[in-house]
Amino acid sequence: MKHNTKNYDYLIVGAGPFGAIFAHEAAARGKRSLIIERRPHFGGNMHTHKENGINVHDYGAHIFHTDNKPVWDYVNQFTEFNNYINQVVANYKGDLYNLPFNMNTFYQMWGVKTPAEAQAKIAEQREAAGIKGSPKNLEEQAISLIGTDIYKKLIKGYTEKQWGRKATELPSFIIRRLPTRFTFDNNYFNHRYQGVPVDGYTAIFEKMLAHDLIDVQLDTDFFDDKATYLSEFPRVVYTGMIDQFFDYQFGELEYRSVRFESEVLPTDNAQGNAVINYTDAETPYTRVMEWRHFDQKGDDAVSILTREYPQDWDRTKEAYYPVNDERNSGLFKQYRTEAKKLDNIIMGGRLANYQYYDMDQVFHAALVAVDKEFGK
Repeated sequence: MKHNTKNYDYLIVGAGPFGAIFAHEAAARGKRSLIIERRPHFGGNMHTHKENGINVHDYGAHIFHTDNKPVWDYVNQFTEFNNYINQVVANYKGDLYNLPFNMNTFYQMWGVKTPAEAQAKIAEQREAAGIKGSPKNLEEQAISLIGTDIYKKLIKGYTEKQWGRKATELPSFIIRRLPTRFTFDNNYFNHRYQGVPVDGYTAIFEKMLAHDLIDVQLDTDFFDDKATYLSEFPRVVYTGMIDQFFDYQFGELEYRSVRFESEVLPTDNAQGNAVINYTDAETPYTRVMEWRHFDQKGDDAVSILTREYPQDWDRTKEAYYPVNDERNSGLFKQYRTEAKKLDNIIMGGRLANYQYYDMDQVFHAALVAVDKEFGK
């Protein structure tokens, strides 16, 4: 055996949350796993590092939020969460607005002070835009929900930067993820359980993978020796891109990627908020995170800011957001049909399922896969 040197029960491709949870639960049942990870660290996009006493999220802001109490209880066995509530500020050409859309936003935009006034303004702008029936695209969906003014200032530029295409070419469901409230509530999420780990997300994975029956090999690419890996391991958990697994035989799925630029500033408060979105089309980045505001930790008079720049994806970049349009959804179905024919392969996670997942959804999906594999 070249790779399966310890009679492993599982090869797990990818050390993100899906793979790590599966390995942890398999070990609890006496099963031995080898995890291989292309990156130089585990934790996937949840990876964090500590710098100047500040927990920095290496792949953009990650706030754990869920209504799923079993998932919340599960993740809390590995860490303690603080009580951080995400309250985003939008900057449109120097003017500031609260997100998600709520009575504070409506007051800042129009001066309205009651829910009835806000709803009347939205209805007036929806009618003026001629939006009738089911929205056909993101632009129509947004105007239907919050009116033309807010769409143009707080959605259009940000969304078109994020996705690299016009809002009229994007599916309507994307905008429905963002709450709209007729209360003065700036909490970005509606979920009951929210927070970020006091020790950073990496600490979760350090505890999760600290088991004699789990071995981790970093800087190891499954595709450097795919055939041998598949021949040597009785069961494989695969969390990478599903089209890559099948050598892109039906074509390449589309993604959007992101790059990050960080700087250390000699201040303990640079922008006054954890996340500020830049919603105009001209600013090249979509948002700026100031990490010390996530947990109020760090060295005195030092702050770290990270700017997030959306970019086109190619095979040299990290794949972040699947482009779930009609073409790609049809392509994914072809790959999923092929995957179902493989009895010894378990596919999971956002890349294998070509789906944008919140963290709690990945945790839930991993636990469902564990129950399916081992029984409850």
